[in-house]
Amino acid sequence: MLVDTHIHLDAAEFDGDRAAVLAAARTAGVGGFVVPAVDAAGFDRVAALSAANPDIVHAFGIHPLYVDNADLDDLGILEERLANGRAIAVGEIGLDFFVPDLDRARQELFFVEQLKLARRSGLPVILHVRRAVDDILKHLRRIEVPGGIAHAFNGSRQQADVFAALGFKLGFGGAMTFDGSRRIRTLAATLPLESIVLETDAPDIPPAWAQGGRNEPANIARFAHVLAELRATPYPEIVAATSRNARAIFPALPPG
Repeated sequence: MLVDTHIHLDAAEFDGDRAAVLAAARTAGVGGFVVPAVDAAGFDRVAALSAANPDIVHAFGIHPLYVDNADLDDLGILEERLANGRAIAVGEIGLDFFVPDLDRARQELFFVEQLKLARRSGLPVILHVRRAVDDILKHLRRIEVPGGIAHAFNGSRQQADVFAALGFKLGFGGAMTFDGSRRIRTLAATLPLESIVLETDAPDIPPAWAQGGRNEPANIARFAHVLAELRATPYPEIVAATSRNARAIFPALPPG
């Protein structure tokens, strides 16, 4: 069964048809969903989703795009929630140096403190790495965590190899489906298959066939076909390998 290693099922875009979206994904062969929170206000939502669905697991974290509205007390709330043993990762956390006018120092403060929480909790991390790969790697070298996933990876091959050496898998999804995404498609075709996991980031990063629309977890099956074509590898092998890679990072995912 396929695994969507990064999907925001708690997003308002799914409020009208969440059950139908999940049903369509399951019919398409998706047997596991990883739902990361983006702020403290969302912790209860993602936890409720996983409590109600045995094929959904959740992570708690404060996203770099949300740190300007976060309070430092939220880090204490995060620590308390991680202590209950149900979250399978700390995420979505990281750095975003693409969006202008964000407070970089505040982003780094929250990122570093969440890495420390992951280290103390023994949990992997789900990373947001937009235009900040080297800065993130700098912190990961200093604060060792039990691996994780570099979500929506768009770095260099050298950076990819460093992530892999640190125990990380690299997430590929909608961007890989565009012919013009040459670097991403080259990475998807040439990286060791054991380094790759599939993700949607739904409702964001829609694929080439849904430009301007909502991304959905059922697209994971088509992403797997795209990856199979790029690598000239049989589709069942892609399904088995990417799902195995996901479970290597998140053992709490349902077997498939």
